[in-house]
Amino acid sequence: MFVIRLASAIALILVGGSLVLYLLSGNVRYRHWAWVFTRVGLVVLLVFIALLLVERLLAPIL
Repeated sequence: MFVIRLASAIALILVGGSLVLYLLSGNVRYRHWAWVFTRVGLVVLLVFIALLLVERLLAPIL
């Protein structure tokens, strides 16, 4: 769980940093990186939600 939370925090920092750099420089490359980091963050979020659901489903069995 800690790794997933750490990855989501890092993705959020990278998205924010990329957007700030895009606003300051106007370079489209930073906007592209922000989009890539957003997609990675969404994947991490989906994995986190899936792990929580699996934990809820398996808890009564164990």
